[in-house]
Amino acid sequence: MAKQFKGMPSVKKAVYDRIAAQRDISKAEIMEQFQLTSSSLTRLLDELSREGWIMESGFGQSTGGRRPILYQINPGHRYIFGLDISRIYSVLGLYDMEMRPLELVRWNMDEHMTPQRLTQHVGEKVQELLARHRIPAEHVLGLGVGAVGPLSREQGRILNPLYFAASGWNDVPLRQWLEEATGMSVIVENGANTALIGEHWMVRSEHIRHMLYVHVGTGLRSAMLSNGQIVHGAVDMEGSIGQMIIQTDGPRLHGTGNYGALEAFASVQAVEQQVRARSKMNREQWIGGSLAVKPEAINFATIVQALESGNEYVREIFAQSAAYLGIGLANLINVLHPEQIILGGVMISAGDLFYNTAISVAEQNIYYSGSYHPEFSRGILQETAVSTGAAVMVWNEYEL
Repeated sequence: MAKQFKGMPSVKKAVYDRIAAQRDISKAEIMEQFQLTSSSLTRLLDELSREGWIMESGFGQSTGGRRPILYQINPGHRYIFGLDISRIYSVLGLYDMEMRPLELVRWNMDEHMTPQRLTQHVGEKVQELLARHRIPAEHVLGLGVGAVGPLSREQGRILNPLYFAASGWNDVPLRQWLEEATGMSVIVENGANTALIGEHWMVRSEHIRHMLYVHVGTGLRSAMLSNGQIVHGAVDMEGSIGQMIIQTDGPRLHGTGNYGALEAFASVQAVEQQVRARSKMNREQWIGGSLAVKPEAINFATIVQALESGNEYVREIFAQSAAYLGIGLANLINVLHPEQIILGGVMISAGDLFYNTAISVAEQNIYYSGSYHPEFSRGILQETAVSTGAAVMVWNEYEL
């Protein structure tokens, strides 16, 4: 069971973290970061090796004397589960200590996937994965969860999320139920935050300190990392970026939220709404042939098919939606000044049109464009970012 801690990590954990951040590292390189005597660091390295957390990985280049011993973490010494709970699907991953997935299990979040059924399903899958990979339960540090919000991180509860297909998702004691179902320590965090944690882990050797993550799907979610730490507000409000006002006195999505909010222009629901409206107006056949459907049957999957088939009306709607997202991104960038912006979600993965248009518009509206050039990316992990980041969160919280 994972041991959580508050405050600064121990020196032993900090040394372990440094070894994990740079595969094949020498004692001299470790000493550059820590105010430790050579003998004290030797004792720590011997202790970490004896306990199985690290192992020797060979010898480095000689600088005139004996070749230095190189160290790396032992990826199979312990394991971590990461869970992504979203509105469309969920993913459970079993990870080693280098955050490589041994196996990923994915399932749809349909009308039958109530929170009770989900926790039971996770418990069953955890046992199946441990048995299949012959891992003793005591070798698992814990389960990290990246979930749709809003939520209470302190209490490990999902509060009152929107748009789940199943009922019963209001005020769910998720951490308690998952701990009972799995027998493991559980940490719950907003899924946008864990996605950013996961993506940051993948580029940790590049020493990027300020990153922005924006997820564009059924709703809009965002997360910010500053000085290497996730920025938490006073409350966890799901989809706050979606309430950014882009057009004064503009429309509202489904009659709720701010007028002219970003979610009314750049979200799955907004695009579905616009395509259905155009279809009802008989603006030519927006989908032809075998893809022809009635307006009320139009969903995001059929819209993406039309986009891929080259339908000009759908391309126009996507381009307009992406332009609005670009304005929203520019607003965030002008305030937060991240080094890197990662875009995720089904709208981003639907094709290059949406992604490229959003970036182009954002870049045109960055105020300090002459001296400030942030990088844009779809990320490295993409669809597994949330579950991987949830596992990294447990890795970060575990004290040696």
